[in-house]
Amino acid sequence: MNKLIIGLTMSIFACVVYAEDIPIVGNVQSKCVIIADTQGVYGNSTPSNLSTDGADGGVRPVVRYDVLQADAYKAIISHPNSFTESPPLDDVVNWEGSTSVSQTSDTQMSAYDTNKIEYNNSTEYDLTVAGSTWFSISSEADYGFNKAFPGGTYRAVVEAECIAK
Repeated sequence: MNKLIIGLTMSIFACVVYAEDIPIVGNVQSKCVIIADTQGVYGNSTPSNLSTDGADGGVRPVVRYDVLQADAYKAIISHPNSFTESPPLDDVVNWEGSTSVSQTSDTQMSAYDTNKIEYNNSTEYDLTVAGSTWFSISSEADYGFNKAFPGGTYRAVVEAECIAK
């Protein structure tokens, strides 16, 4: 009888199959850090123009990219093409802007401006050297045809991205 009970018990356990999914988790930290170095300011040298140019009383925003791994990332910096805050405007605002390298931690980064790709309101840089690069962004907004901007606060945003290749 004991042999029969042991045999039945063994056959029950032999038919049961257990499976378990075991997760694997990993966290990746980017080796590219973006830091807002200088906040931009619009100057208003003429009633119909807002500009970050120093000659117009403005300050160009500067963004710093710290890259820890060479040739693994690209930077895409977009100058503004609209206001995020402004008084009501009833005419067209024409936007211009550009991005350029203003300082580097390595002389090999001097080719970044030569090799940049510009499209729409964006500038793309291939970050081929590890280290820090400062990018200066210009922004200019012209209102209507010789039309004065209404009084008030005007804000726009520079978008800076670091994208893994």
